[in-house]
Formats: sequence, C-alpha cells, structure tokens
Amino acid sequence: MPKEFFNEEQQKAIVASIKEAELNTSGEIQVHIENYCKKDVLDRAAEVFAALNMHKTKLRNGVLFYLSVKDKKFAILGDAGINAVVPENFWEDIKDYMQAEFRKGNFTEGLCEGIKRAGLQLKKHFPYQPDDVNELPDDISFSNN
Repeated sequence: MPKEFFNEEQQKAIVASIKEAELNTSGEIQVHIENYCKKDVLDRAAEVFAALNMHKTKLRNGVLFYLSVKDKKFAILGDAGINAVVPENFWEDIKDYMQAEFRKGNFTEGLCEGIKRAGLQLKKHFPYQPDDVNELPDDISFSNN
C-alpha cells in the first residue's frame, strides 16, 4: 500500500507542511501518493488533479504534488491561475530540488520543502484573504494501484 511509504510521523510532517504553506495564502496544495504510474507522469497527475476537483478552486490556484513511489516518478502540477503568474522555471526548480533530496533518501524532507517553496509563491501571488475558505482537504490522498 502506498500509505506505508511514509510512516505516521512523516505523514503528519507532510500535512503540517501543507497547513503551514496554506496559512498565508488562498492557494490550495494537495499531495497524492500511489504505487505505480502506468502512463506519462504528467498525464496521470492531471487525472488525479481532476479527480480531486482541484480545478474547482475559486482562483484556480491549486497545486498538486503527485508521487508514484514504486516507479520513482513524481510531478508537480499547478492550476491555470498559479501557472499564469509564477516564474518560467518555477516548478522545474522545485522538482530539481526535490529530486536531489529523493536521491539521498530524504523523501519526507524533500516533499515538505517543495510544499513550502510552492507555498511561498502562492503567498506572493495569492495572499490570504479575510474571507478565505480552505477549499480542499489538507490530508494526503492515496490510491491503491
């Protein structure tokens, strides 16, 4: 099961990173983990993005961190609102950082730092609003494939 890739303490750290990153922004971050990705990783991430209704945020500022742990594949997918305003190589820079950490076996740390870096850009472009509602759950989602 993909849920077992991260122990309970690591899962709590990841969720805490999501909550911290979302604290100062109207943006939404989700993490999805599964064992295998049987297609192009960005195509699968887009399917998960849609299945999690991430495209339905008011400002289209959702960010998905997708991990296929047995295949060692991952993707970061931002919605149209965030992609329109972040620097050109923004997602690639985060992905490169995470990949370097993953190679060292620092999966939790790499993911948490990637989430924090995305949160800083979300905060910059989509600051927290007094009427902000947490539109998407902060919990990690898992598939059993």
